[in-house]
Amino acid sequence: MTDTTPASDATLDTTGLYCPEPIMLMHNKVRDMSAGQVLEVVATDPATTRDVPKFCQFLGHELMTQRENEGEYRYFIRLA
Repeated sequence: MTDTTPASDATLDTTGLYCPEPIMLMHNKVRDMSAGQVLEVVATDPATTRDVPKFCQFLGHELMTQRENEGEYRYFIRLA
């Protein structure tokens, strides 16, 4: 992982939402995007540290970076 923040084509803010809502919103968001685009996801639910990597693995997306800072989780996902 690098310290630089990747550029994103779209940001999905799921702050304050709990499982399964962040993943459901991610499913909806990626449908509106194209392969190769980068989605930034912002979350506060600790369960996303498990759910987001599984979501990416299951659907073939690349989890570029995953960061946690004071209870806020950020994910950068390159869509397959």
